[in-house]
Amino acid sequence: MTREKFEPLFWMLPYDQQLKEVLFTCKTIAIIGLSDDPGRDSYMVGSYLKKAGYRIIPVNPRVPTVLGERSHPTLSEARTAVGDIDIVDIFRSKEHIPSIVEEALDIEAKVIWMQLGLSDGESAQKARDEGMFVVENKCLKIEHMKLRE
Repeated sequence: MTREKFEPLFWMLPYDQQLKEVLFTCKTIAIIGLSDDPGRDSYMVGSYLKKAGYRIIPVNPRVPTVLGERSHPTLSEARTAVGDIDIVDIFRSKEHIPSIVEEALDIEAKVIWMQLGLSDGESAQKARDEGMFVVENKCLKIEHMKLRE
């Protein structure tokens, strides 16, 4: 059964308008695989998003804090600690995507975002079937910079 995560008219918008709607209405982003290494893409994206006004939730069992935020070992634990999560931004390798999508469905996130180089058609379709908006192979930072008003 599909969970309604967006208004019905949202699904009738052109893709770029949907992206813009997501980026400017969803404010809490769990970043899966957020590194505490400033040279890593996940750190740069997380830092940018935090400066842009998003609430970032690091999900990485290997680090206690990232960008001044407490890191959580799993998405489920992050949800329990911080409340609703709008976007699940994935920086883990492709083999981890199915389990991350399952967890994102369990916590009822609105959006699955697979960063540049990441895509998983089966997981993406499963998320779409549950009413989630799915982005594959795109950088959240780049899309935000491109679409910001």
